[in-house]
Amino acid sequence: MSGASAAIAADTPHGAAPAAGQSSRRARRASFAWGFGALALALLVLSPVVSLVIAAAQGSGELWPHLLAHVLPQAMRETALLLAGVGLLVVGLGAGAAWLVTAYEFPGRRWLEAGLLLPMAVPTYIVAYAYLDLMHPIGPVQTALRGVLGYARPRDLVLPDLRSLPGCILLLGFVLYPYVYLPTRALFLMQAANLVEAARMLGRSPASVFLRVALPMARPAIALGASLALMEALNDIGAAEFLGVRTLTVQVYATWVNRSDLAGAAQIALVMLVAVAALVAVERRARRGRGFAGTAQRSRAMARTPLRGWAPAGAMALGLVPVAIGFLIPASYLAQAAATRIARTGFPETILPEIGNTLLYAGLATAIAALLGVLVACAPRLVSERFGPALIRVASLGYALPGAILAIGLLGPLALADTAVSAALQATLGSAPALIGLGTGSALVIAYLIRFLAVSVGTCEAGLARVPPSLPDAARMLGRGPTATLRHVQLPLTWPAALSGALLVFVDCVKELPATLLLRPLNVETLATHLYGEAARGTYEDGTIAALLIVAVGLIPVAILLRLGAPHADGRANRRES
Repeated sequence: MSGASAAIAADTPHGAAPAAGQSSRRARRASFAWGFGALALALLVLSPVVSLVIAAAQGSGELWPHLLAHVLPQAMRETALLLAGVGLLVVGLGAGAAWLVTAYEFPGRRWLEAGLLLPMAVPTYIVAYAYLDLMHPIGPVQTALRGVLGYARPRDLVLPDLRSLPGCILLLGFVLYPYVYLPTRALFLMQAANLVEAARMLGRSPASVFLRVALPMARPAIALGASLALMEALNDIGAAEFLGVRTLTVQVYATWVNRSDLAGAAQIALVMLVAVAALVAVERRARRGRGFAGTAQRSRAMARTPLRGWAPAGAMALGLVPVAIGFLIPASYLAQAAATRIARTGFPETILPEIGNTLLYAGLATAIAALLGVLVACAPRLVSERFGPALIRVASLGYALPGAILAIGLLGPLALADTAVSAALQATLGSAPALIGLGTGSALVIAYLIRFLAVSVGTCEAGLARVPPSLPDAARMLGRGPTATLRHVQLPLTWPAALSGALLVFVDCVKELPATLLLRPLNVETLATHLYGEAARGTYEDGTIAALLIVAVGLIPVAILLRLGAPHADGRANRRES
C-alpha cells in the first residue's frame, strides 16, 4: 500500500463503511456544489463579452460615422499589417532557433537553448521604452556613431526612425518569438527521428530537411505558438503607442480616455473581439488533423549533426542575435540607466507605494487564481468526464480576451454590482460608499483573475496528470467523499505545480498594462502604469528603475522553465537511450 493510501486507511475506522444512501447524498451535494460553482465561474468569465455587446449597442451613433470613416480603417490596416509582420517574424525566429539547437551540435549549444527563453522576461512596452531612448537622435547609439564617423551635429547623421510600423514589428517579433520557440522545440524533441534521418540518407540538404520534413511535422506547435504571440501583439498598448502605431487597442484607449466615449470604445473593442475569434479559428484549423509523429515505443531522440570549421561560431552568433535584441541590449541599458539614476539621486522613495500597489493587486489575484485553478483542474476527476472539460474550457476563455476588451466589458457588471451593494448598505447602515468595486481596485483584481486563470488551471492540470489514478480510487473505496479526496490526496501531490502556476500568474499580473491602465483606481499607480506615464512624458530616465524591477520579476517564469528542465529534456532523453 502506498503512503497516501496508508494514511487514508489509518484515518478510517476499522471496518467502517458508509451506507450507500449516505454516499449517494454526499455525491449529489458535491455535484450540486460543483455545478453552482461552474455556473458562477462561467458568468464571471462571459460577463465582459455580454456587457461589451450591450455597451456598444447603447451608443448614440454620433461618433460612429467619424470612427468608421477616419479611425477604424487606419486602425484595422495597421493592426492587420502588424499581426502579419509579427507572425512571419516569430515563426521564422522561433522555428529556426528551435531547429538550430535541436538538429545541430556545437560548443555553447546548451547555454544558447536556455538563453533563447530570456526575451520572455521583458514585456513588449519595456523593450520599446528602452530602444526609444537608446536610438534617440541624442541617445547613446547615434551619439557614438557620430563620434566614430566624425559628424558634429545630430542632423548630420539621421538613422531610420524607430517610431514606425516596421520598427514596431521588429521589436515585437524579437520579444515574442519564444512563444513559437518553446513548443516547436519540444515537438522536435518528441518527433520520431526516422523521417529526418531518412531524408538525410536520401541526400537532402539541411535546408531541404528543415523545410520539407521538420516544418510540416511541427505545424501544430508553430500554429499554437504563433497564435499566442499574435494575441500578445494584439493586446499590446504600450509599445504600439510609444512607436506611433495606431492599432485597435490604442484606439480603444484613446476613444475612451481622450474622447470620453465609452460606447465608441466598446464598438472598436467588438472589432478586436472578431479579430481574436479569427486568430483562434485559424490556429485550430492549422492544427486540425495534425498529431505528433511517432509513438512512445518507436520514437527516439534525433541525432544532432556536429558542426565543423567556422560553422559553430556562425551558429552561435546567429542564435545570439534574437537573444541580444530581445533581452541583453534592453536589460543592460535598463541596468546601467537605473544604476546611474540611483547613484545621482538615490533610490526614489516615491516608487515604494507603486511597488506596494503592484504586489497587493497581483498578490490578491494570484491567491484567488491559484485556489480556483486547483478546483477547476480537479473537476473532471471529481464530477464527471464531460462536465469537467467544459468547465476548464470556460475558465480558459479569459486568456484570449485582450486587456482593453476585458476592461471595457467589466465596467457594466461592476457598476451594477456597486449600485446593488451600495443600496443594500444604505438600507442597512444608513450610509455607503459610492464605488466599492470600481473605486477600491477590486475591478483590477477581477480583471487579472479572468485573464490569467487559464495559466493556473493549465499548470494544475499538468500536476494532476502525474497523480496515479489508484490513489483517489483507493480514497473513494475507503469511504472518502470528493472533497476529502481532494483535500487529503490530490492537493498534497499537486502543490508544486500549483505553486509554479501561481508564480506565472503573479508575473503576468505585474506585467499587464492595458487592463491596469483602464481599471486602476484614481491616483493609484503600479510599476507598469508608472513606466507608461514616464514614457508618455518623455522622461525615460525616471522610469528605468520601475522597468528593471518588472524585468527582474519577469525572469521568474524563465527560471521555472529552466527548473522544470525544458531546455535540457533532450539531454535526459539521450542519456536514457544510451
